[in-house]
Amino acid sequence: MFGDGPFDLLNRVERHGSLRQAAKEIGMSYSQAWELLNTLENRLGFALLERKVGGSSGGGSVLTERGKQLVECFDGFRQEATIELDRLFRKYFETFHYLSLS
Repeated sequence: MFGDGPFDLLNRVERHGSLRQAAKEIGMSYSQAWELLNTLENRLGFALLERKVGGSSGGGSVLTERGKQLVECFDGFRQEATIELDRLFRKYFETFHYLSLS
């Protein structure tokens, strides 16, 4: 439902204030990004972005509070998962010194 791709896209939206710019930066069409976020919002049951329509300032997008919370939670999850995966790798493969997670 939510993984590295949407996480990356939402981080870029937060940085640029624009879904269009975030999609462009990762080589995704705007319509694909729009569809992905709409699908996620429907599955999650809450809005991830506040969309501001055009006008003289050109519009844009910002993460909702729930969207920000989801990104923060996923980031924490990824960090802890990486630490745990490294611990398990070392536990099971410590005799193979030439192997590395890096």
